[in-house]
Amino acid sequence: MSKDKPTYKEHRVEREWCKGCGICVHFCPKNVLALDQEQKVMAARPEDCICCRLCEYRCPDLAIEVICED
Repeated sequence: MSKDKPTYKEHRVEREWCKGCGICVHFCPKNVLALDQEQKVMAARPEDCICCRLCEYRCPDLAIEVICED
């Protein structure tokens, strides 16, 4: 496995913790995330995720986790 770039596996979202603030959506550099009809975060374009974890680091409610293989 290459050490240059982690491989994306999934976004884990604790929907009951997500308040729909949109901070994670705003900070995602690849526009992977979106808010669904219930105003909860979802990975709308997971194939574009670069595993930067900015969404995870910026979430004030710790509601999102990015799972990657390093």
